[in-house]
Amino acid sequence: MTREVDIAIVGGGLAGASLACALRHTPLSVAVLEAVPFSSSSQPSYDDRAIALAWASRRIFEGIGAWQGMAPEACAIERIHISHRGRFGAVRLDRDLLGADALGYVVETRAIGRVLLELLEQAANVELLCPVRPERLAAGPRHAHLGWNAEDGAGELNARLVVLADGGRSGLRESAGLVANARRYGQTAVTTNVTTELPHHHSAWERFTPSGPLALLPMNGNRSSLVWTMPDEQAPGMLALEEADFLARLAQRFGDRVGSFLKCGTRNAYPLSITTIEKPVSDRVVLVGNSAHTLHPVAGQGFNLGLRDVAQLAELLHEAALAGRDPGAPGLLAQYAAMRGPDTRRMERFTDGLVRIFSSDFFPLACARGLGLVAVDLLPPLKRGLVRMTMGLAGRRSRLALGLPLQETP
Repeated sequence: MTREVDIAIVGGGLAGASLACALRHTPLSVAVLEAVPFSSSSQPSYDDRAIALAWASRRIFEGIGAWQGMAPEACAIERIHISHRGRFGAVRLDRDLLGADALGYVVETRAIGRVLLELLEQAANVELLCPVRPERLAAGPRHAHLGWNAEDGAGELNARLVVLADGGRSGLRESAGLVANARRYGQTAVTTNVTTELPHHHSAWERFTPSGPLALLPMNGNRSSLVWTMPDEQAPGMLALEEADFLARLAQRFGDRVGSFLKCGTRNAYPLSITTIEKPVSDRVVLVGNSAHTLHPVAGQGFNLGLRDVAQLAELLHEAALAGRDPGAPGLLAQYAAMRGPDTRRMERFTDGLVRIFSSDFFPLACARGLGLVAVDLLPPLKRGLVRMTMGLAGRRSRLALGLPLQETP
């Protein structure tokens, strides 16, 4: 029997689960389709990594009703120090610039996933279909038809709107006629958690090095989340090093600002690319998160950008449900694309520009970079503008990004 739902979300990772949670108090019926069991150690969205959540992302999770469960696991970022190894100039950002409690937070993905899944399991209007492999998508005038395969057979459903939040891995994006442009950076991010000799005092560090940016983000328990970018060919060797040798290489690259590196957790590697798409909507299909865009992790903005996708789409779908309108109507999808376009393009240019500018060894450009860092550090308007962008406060904000639940009147 073909199921009938209002919204089908393909992908039960952080973006898809966040959208389902945001819609759990709406009149809409929602189905979430995920290929990897949520409890599996191979579930990519709920591994040992940590994510830097911007201030606006905290507000979105507050509006969804999820932040209270995440807060005990979150470590505040109160200061960010940005520098270029071996060059002059640095930028120091502080939460006091905008009078906020924090510039952002670092939370392990497992903690975020646990809270979201607890909320979904209590949601009367959300059905979790897992593990299933969505493989067939066809849009019609009144609904989109979605088919999947599973160990116990095949299934299908009709949805008035299909949301692709699976990172583009399934090929359904192309089935909807949405072609993405991807460009590899020739870089790989090696990630792990490290324990340092000195306390981090809630400071985050972003150091640009000749081989790529290196970020150290504060975590609870005097740990820090490391994102170390390097050329693709160097990553396998870094993963193969003994722990002591890896920590010695890290200390050589980062310096002694946090004292010695005492130990590290499991190391993982992720090839880096930028993926853009001209328009994230098609007939009864919309893309959110990594399905719509992937960014270099240089400024920690990838998931935050996707969460703002989720917040805006949830608001439009909630309004449509209350007004009795079709959630997959062309006008609604066009409105979503227009509202998310400026923020997406701004973050794509920002992160890609940082990588390009700081990857060049051209001496005049190196001098200009140093002068630019000094200028941003000395000029409060420039510094506040940078803080607003990294906190997710630039441009129009949705209801959830203001910390307001969808079901309440402002």
